[in-house]
Amino acid sequence: MGFGISIIRTTKNIAAAGGEGGSSTTLAPRQQGQVISKPYPNYKVIVLNDDVNTFKHVAECLQKYIPGMTSDRAWKLTYQVHNEGQAIVWVGPLEQAELYHQQLSRAGLTMAPLEKN
Repeated sequence: MGFGISIIRTTKNIAAAGGEGGSSTTLAPRQQGQVISKPYPNYKVIVLNDDVNTFKHVAECLQKYIPGMTSDRAWKLTYQVHNEGQAIVWVGPLEQAELYHQQLSRAGLTMAPLEKN
């Protein structure tokens, strides 16, 4: 199930008044009732490497706060944080991203600001 926003764009015929004879010119209408669907943007939750947190603590926090995070995935991401300096640990809607970001931050992990995906 995808969530998004719909923008409905409508236009009207445009009449241009003529000279003295009172004549008018009707310009062709643009597309009427055009619906453009745009999905809501996703946001990335990124954990940064630091010299404070242990591997065990990072892996445990990921499992605790990121839904569906397995032990194997948490450890792979923890090693990625250590070796590459950061790892994207979750991607999704803004409200959930804000919650997970806040929970991980409160648990002491060093977090990058949320980024649009």
